[in-house]
Amino acid sequence: MLSKLIMKTLVALLVLVIGGLIQSSAAAAPAKPNILFILIEDQGAHLGCRGTAGLQTPNLDRLAAEGTLFREAFVGYPVCSPSKACIYTGLYPHLNGMRNNTANYPKPAAELKPSERNNPTYKNVRLRESCVTWIETLRQQGYFLGQSGKLHVAPVEKFPFDAYLGREDGGAKGVSKGLVGEFLRRASATGQPWAFFHNAINTPHRPFRNSDETRIGVDPKQVRLPAFLPDTPIVRQDWAEYLDGIQLADAAVGEVLAALHESGQETNTLVICVAGDHGPAFPHGKMTPYDLALRVNIIVRAPGGKARQTSDALVSTIDLMPTILDYVGVAPSQPVNGISLRPLLEGKADAKGHDLIFAEVTGQNQMNKPGMEERSVYDGRYHLIFRDHLDFKRSINADSREWDRWHNRTYRETLRVKGQFPLAYRVLQEMEPHIFGLTLPPCELYDLKTDPDELHDLAASPEHRATKQRLLQRLVQWCQDTHDPFIAADSITKALETKPTKP
Repeated sequence: MLSKLIMKTLVALLVLVIGGLIQSSAAAAPAKPNILFILIEDQGAHLGCRGTAGLQTPNLDRLAAEGTLFREAFVGYPVCSPSKACIYTGLYPHLNGMRNNTANYPKPAAELKPSERNNPTYKNVRLRESCVTWIETLRQQGYFLGQSGKLHVAPVEKFPFDAYLGREDGGAKGVSKGLVGEFLRRASATGQPWAFFHNAINTPHRPFRNSDETRIGVDPKQVRLPAFLPDTPIVRQDWAEYLDGIQLADAAVGEVLAALHESGQETNTLVICVAGDHGPAFPHGKMTPYDLALRVNIIVRAPGGKARQTSDALVSTIDLMPTILDYVGVAPSQPVNGISLRPLLEGKADAKGHDLIFAEVTGQNQMNKPGMEERSVYDGRYHLIFRDHLDFKRSINADSREWDRWHNRTYRETLRVKGQFPLAYRVLQEMEPHIFGLTLPPCELYDLKTDPDELHDLAASPEHRATKQRLLQRLVQWCQDTHDPFIAADSITKALETKPTKP
């Protein structure tokens, strides 16, 4: 009898000890971080803290001071859907399949109408089935997932959000705070870690606020225009309206951060802000392979990350998927082109970015009709652009030229003053060479240290032959490594063999 009592006591003690160890282990295990991803539409690398003339961005500047601002940050493709696909998959568009804008259906897959499923654009422009998004991975990891504003990627089955909050006016006062606050309340009720993709801030996207009708927050006299735009009052007005859109976006970011702060969940939340998904709709901007189109702001505030860091490491939006999964503690389920930025965010002594940054643009339309193919490679100073299929059309977005819907002042004004500003007119013509009867060169080379507006093409310069050859050879290797089927290898070989002209 006594031995049975002793045995029961020992068993009970053992259960308590094991239970305590399990609880201790659970308590010691770090909770998975929450993910707050803020994506702003059509904002180039313009910020108050980067010295953009006439622009004030106190909220984005504060976020940068609390974390890391990557000044050498680029998109993989300078238009909406392909850019988002790079973010979601960590892959370049010719690998993930999203090479143009698709239909925008921000809703669960079960709610798609037959007409939406059969939309030719939605059916033709989509991710490959083999691609896994970080949304799918986080769902498997037990995350509560939400998004707001645009989805603009396909198929929607690869974006299994629990909450679709809609509203593409996140730059309007109070909207962003309300959307984020609503999601955080719903997420908190689940007890799960959460991830929220806030893509409702589109104020730097045309049409901007019309300063003929509304007082804006930027003085056209205070701005500095890129040198490839005509310096007229109309173009200054257009650029000031664009910067005003960034200031509205900045206010919305302040609302998002305020909602997170009020929730009490800042400490364990990885905040990523990409401002924006590509550059603005101006010549040399959106849907072109130039620096204005490709260079953006990536700002990250990470749990355990360093503050007040400004990094000149070469990084890309393809790096954000592996970075997110690194913080979640899971490896990508597929090979990716990007790298985790976590060592850079934590200030590791041996942390580094890419040796080279690549990007692509296609003229292929949404019905898969072929077009001009453009590739870009940048080494931190020199930027090389290569083109293939020069006889095909080069695509241009409607907002880069039209007035009626998009209120593009610059396009009309550049045409009006073409005699006074021939260089600006040439840059405008090059956006649509098939309309203006131009043939673009197969290769361009720019020194961004001395020529940040990319006006002086060095591709034919004997002094820069070695740089051109080096970057073309690396581009060949990249096309081979990533199985780019749209660039003919002999086209690059021909460019390699071209002799430079004498000055």
